[in-house]
Amino acid sequence: MSAGTPIAHFGRRYHFSASHRLHCGELSAERNREVFGKCNNPFGHGHNYVVEVLLAGPIDAATGMVTNLADLDAFAGQELLARFDHQNLNLLPEFASQVSTTENLAVEIWKLFQGYRHATLKKVRVEETGNNSFEYFGER
Repeated sequence: MSAGTPIAHFGRRYHFSASHRLHCGELSAERNREVFGKCNNPFGHGHNYVVEVLLAGPIDAATGMVTNLADLDAFAGQELLARFDHQNLNLLPEFASQVSTTENLAVEIWKLFQGYRHATLKKVRVEETGNNSFEYFGER
């Protein structure tokens, strides 16, 4: 990359459906109901999640792109959609020791997309509902 190579940001959205139950094993049943309300339903509930990843990188002089869309979609299909689509999040290893909140889901998705080597991950945004969305920038 030469010193004058422009850096661009590229956002891509993915959709998946999954269920979960917000429940903390360290809390009593009563406290779980107080904290999580109807989201503590023992039978769970589902969402149609929208995930947006924001990537950055130099614009390739030959292709004019930050990253090849086909490469990104293949990565997302294998790492994101195959893992989470039509799943009960509570049954996945990622949530064996943490509550399956969308905040925690955003962090787990960040971890997945850090494995994408063709651009630098800048942000993960997860829309849970039309009113609720969560963003994660990789801070610890």
